[in-house]
Amino acid sequence: MPLKELERLEAVHRYLSLELSVSDELQKIVKTAAEICGTPTALISLIDEDTQYIKFKQAFDFTQTEREHAFCNHTIGKPDFFVVEDALKDHNFVNNPLVTGNPMIRFYAGIPLTTHDGYNLGSLCVIDQIPREISAMNLKMLKLLARHAINLFEFESGLALMKQQYLEAKQVELKLSSFFESSTSEHIIIDRDYTILAFNKRLRDFVNNEYGIAIEKGMKVTNFIRENYLLDFVKNCQRALDGEQVRHERLIQFGPNAHWCDITYDPARNSSGEIIGVSFNSTDITDRIVQQQKMMNHQDILMETAFLQSHELRKPVANIKGLLTLLEMDGYFKSYSGLFKIQKANDILDERIHAIVGFTGT
Repeated sequence: MPLKELERLEAVHRYLSLELSVSDELQKIVKTAAEICGTPTALISLIDEDTQYIKFKQAFDFTQTEREHAFCNHTIGKPDFFVVEDALKDHNFVNNPLVTGNPMIRFYAGIPLTTHDGYNLGSLCVIDQIPREISAMNLKMLKLLARHAINLFEFESGLALMKQQYLEAKQVELKLSSFFESSTSEHIIIDRDYTILAFNKRLRDFVNNEYGIAIEKGMKVTNFIRENYLLDFVKNCQRALDGEQVRHERLIQFGPNAHWCDITYDPARNSSGEIIGVSFNSTDITDRIVQQQKMMNHQDILMETAFLQSHELRKPVANIKGLLTLLEMDGYFKSYSGLFKIQKANDILDERIHAIVGFTGT
């Protein structure tokens, strides 16, 4: 199947699934087309791969027909219009079941419903059960009505797309808001003038507890930062405004309490990538620092233990080993078999001391 037809079918399916709010207007177009041309029947139809779907109609019994039998299938292949003055005299339609049976079509005139990007989705047509001709003026009027009809369809399609994008945007907003508010860190976004643009609940509660201030959007963040931190804050914000990410860990004193914080200053950008402010984030890492300190203290104990083992225990073991070597050289091992057991025990102790020292890295 050609790519253009695949793209046309995709557009048809999109229009078929629309919930139309302009149905009355489209039905009036059908009625007006029939009145202008003096025919009993008029249709607006859309054609997919196998079926013609009758979306709006006057004096027509079917809601759909097979595509291969549809007169409108010929219309969508034309750039302008398609007319059959007498179907019984046209070899393409003389045996068509829509001619030989209900609705007994003899006369047909159709205008393609062409989208702004050039796809013929279906047609606006008029039908009669007697042969007839159509004037140039009536064809012109049908073209105007067909253009109005496709404009209404495209309006509905655009509106549906906007609704879908709005809902998707709201879902993304809710997810981001949920993440923003459920974070265990304090987040605040400020513009280039240090005016607050956004903040999360954790930061709001923190500022209220520590400074006794109920922050709001539009306030200056510099109004409640303690003087001893203000210079450092402004310097790091300026680095972020220059496009740099700043991150550091520091111990911050809040009243009688001190907390270790992991602090970041990130450039805040708009949809065009321009830096419009700073995203400031602070995470309390006091527990992690305390655990690290405990681990370091534990490592110090291990190092001290290893030192004692390597220097205090090794010395007597080495002395015993030396004495046993001398006794062996003097032949005492032959007279006193217990010396073999002492030598073996001493060797095992020496091996274990080496293993412990190796494990602790001294």
